[in-house]
Parts: sequence; structure tokens; C-alpha cells
Amino acid sequence: MIAPYRHLLGVAVLIATIFVFSIAANAGQKIKIASVGWTGVTIKTDLAVSVLESLGYDAENILVSVPIAYEAMSTGEADAFMGNWMPSMASIADKYFKKGTVDKFIPNMPGAKYTLAVPSYCAKAGLKDFKDIAKFGDKLDWKIYGIEAGNDGNDIILNMIDKNMFGLGKFTLVPSSEAGMLAQVKSFTNEKKWIVFLGWAPHSMNERIDMTYLTGSTNETFGGNDGTATVWTNIRKGFEQEQPNATKLLKQMTFPVSMMNQIMTALHENKSLTPLEAGLNWVKKHPETYRKWLTGVTTVNGKPGLPAFEKTLD
Repeated sequence: MIAPYRHLLGVAVLIATIFVFSIAANAGQKIKIASVGWTGVTIKTDLAVSVLESLGYDAENILVSVPIAYEAMSTGEADAFMGNWMPSMASIADKYFKKGTVDKFIPNMPGAKYTLAVPSYCAKAGLKDFKDIAKFGDKLDWKIYGIEAGNDGNDIILNMIDKNMFGLGKFTLVPSSEAGMLAQVKSFTNEKKWIVFLGWAPHSMNERIDMTYLTGSTNETFGGNDGTATVWTNIRKGFEQEQPNATKLLKQMTFPVSMMNQIMTALHENKSLTPLEAGLNWVKKHPETYRKWLTGVTTVNGKPGLPAFEKTLD
């Protein structure tokens, strides 16, 4: 009667060994992508997580502030970030690029915009350039409206105020969420009140608000090309070597401004949609986009990645 017990013991050891190795293998496929609470970054990140999950990865969107996103990548607590707006984020991101703990990696959206804006009726009345803001300080109640505290755009505005650039020393920054700031802008525009706010494209605000981006930005503020920006996908040091297949996918995931504007407009028009649903709806109608994303990409088991993702679109 000893042999059967030995056989059972051997089977149990084998099962336990397989289980342990399975856990280790799955742990190696965990991918964390940091994101911030901006609609565009959320859409891109959720789409990336969805594609990665279809390939068999355990992927997660981690919502943090911009500074924490870089610290998380630097310490290995996050693997990637798809919302690196340059040059405006240079003051936060460059030190990590220089240390080598974060790789700037690949541009995912050229031709973006990130700078100060006003309702177009303000521009028509003479507020067209950074140097014009202080001239209309009383009309603006000496306030500039930003988004969440700690983001790079707010930091640039605070630096302009602290250094009295363009005569802005008397102004106060009003931080808020993206949604809160835009609600304030809409409220002001309905009453034809004056306001200067942080604007960017792509975003549905460009369709919903008759707005004008100010000229006069410098390399010390939002960049020397009037706030024209490129958005990058950053990855942590070592990620490409550890996860070459997932890295290939992220490298190929690009998002034209026109694509993002359409997705954001759909979100605004249909409040029941989530960013992921709106993104996937657009992707279904444009299969040429996701086919490029998945060229040469496999599942975690080495099978073609395109059919695996397309199954999730049914």
C-alpha cells in the first residue's frame, strides 16, 4: 500500500510545482500603465490596457498625478505613461530622462496643442497674446484657470506669475479638475465674461467652445511654437528588455489628433459612454488603425495577436 501513496505524493508535488511556476509566469506578464485624469490620456491608456488584456497580459491603468507617474516609472511601480506632453512637461520629465530611469521612447501623437486660451470674443477685443493678458487684468479678475494641482501646465503658469513674466505678477492661479475648469469656462462664456484658461488639443473643448489659443509662448513657458506639442509614450528603464512584445505594441500605438477629437466628441455627445467604449467604437470603424498597432505582435503564448484582439470586438 506504500506505492500508491508515493504516487499521489509525486503528483501533488508536480501540481504544486506547476502552480508555483504558473504564478511566477503570470506575475511576469503584469503591466501597469500610469495615467492622469485627462480625457485624452485616459482614452489612450484604456485602449492600450484593453489590447494588452486581449493578448493575455494582466494590464492595469493606474490613475496618478504627473509627478507621481514619473516617480512610479523611476522606481518600477509603473511600466509606461502615454501622456508625456512635450515641451511643457520638460520641467518634470527631463530629470528622469537624464538619469536614465525613464526612457522617452516614442511619440504617439504629434501636432497637439497645449497653452493658454481665451473665448474668441476676448481675442476679438484685443486679448490675443501672452503680453496682452495683464492689460485686461481687471476684466479677468486677475485670475488664470488651470487644471489639477501639480500638473505641468499649472507649474508653468505659477512660474510665469512668480517671475512676473508678461507682467503676470498680480495674477492668481485657480487650480481645478479638467471637468471643473471647463464647466467654469462654459459658465463664463454663456455670460460673455472674460477668462484665461489652460487649453489643449485634441479635446472636445475645441468643438464645444468658440476659443482662441494665445500667441507669444516662449521656450520657458509652453514652447516657442505657440504651444504646439508632441505627446510621447514613456517607458521605465528595462521594460523593453523584459517585455519586448508588449513594448512593440506600445511603440506602434499612435493616435492622430483627428482620431482623438472624434472620440472625445462622441464622449461629450453620449454621456453614457466610457472613454474605453468610445475608443473601441472608433477602432471598430477604423480597422486599419488597430491592424497597424498589432503588426508583428503576439499573445503571451506566442500566437498571432490580431485575431485575439479582434475576438474582443465581436
